[in-house]
Amino acid sequence: MYIAVVGSGDPDEKNENIAYELGTLIAKRGATLICGGLGGVMDAVAKGVADENGTSIGILPGSSREGSSAYLSTALSTGLGEARNTVIVRSADVVIAVGGEHGTLSEIAFALKTRKPVIGINTWQLSKEGHEDMSIARAKDAKEAIELAVSAVTE
Repeated sequence: MYIAVVGSGDPDEKNENIAYELGTLIAKRGATLICGGLGGVMDAVAKGVADENGTSIGILPGSSREGSSAYLSTALSTGLGEARNTVIVRSADVVIAVGGEHGTLSEIAFALKTRKPVIGINTWQLSKEGHEDMSIARAKDAKEAIELAVSAVTE
């Protein structure tokens, strides 16, 4: 299973801790992490994966690996800028959003458009009348987010 974790490059301490715990839980499940490969939530989740000897792939916006998280198993430079958000979503089976700004919102929107399950912790709330099947499942913590993610993919 490939789980994307998306979120702020400059999170508050609470969301950074949640991201780290998500990383440890992803690795313990034997899943592969897909993320944007830079700082903040991306770095924290990659560190959690690394601390549990898991596998992580960072999809970088620039043309080099410079500035990528030191905790990634693999860092892929794309030269795509923010368009790399689509690669992150397309590469994953499920997306977990932790906090985040407009870049995170774009990843959530693309995941919903492509009918990928989205789990959210402290993130955007979206709804559209008549489209209840395209919504963000809410989780209160990392453990619940992983359970929802696994359930969404294995159902």
